[in-house]
Amino acid sequence: MKPAAIRWLFWTPRVLSILFIIFLSLFALDVFDAGLGFWQTIVALLIHLIPSAVLAGILAVSWRWEWVGGILFSAAGAAYLWMTWGRFPWYVYVFMSGPLFLVGVLFLIAWFQRNALRS
Repeated sequence: MKPAAIRWLFWTPRVLSILFIIFLSLFALDVFDAGLGFWQTIVALLIHLIPSAVLAGILAVSWRWEWVGGILFSAAGAAYLWMTWGRFPWYVYVFMSGPLFLVGVLFLIAWFQRNALRS
């Protein structure tokens, strides 16, 4: 594999994970329109940020062990589909679970190519 491709393979799932976590975190900002008090808003914000924190934890583990990221990001995508199936139009599932599956596959590819990535 070429050195540039190796770098892309290493960094792409990590950067996409960070971008998706930021995207997901933006949905937590709706608590500021709820008209709650200060402490209620803080609690609601923290509750809305739990999925982002879970994905950040998965990313932290995946940074070192790519196979874990491949399994857990794919499992997160499957869990989202399982919990919300039938509630939203099809494109919501594509935008919410699609990136999780993509990142999971990229982490698995990086794991299979780990010897080239480590050198």
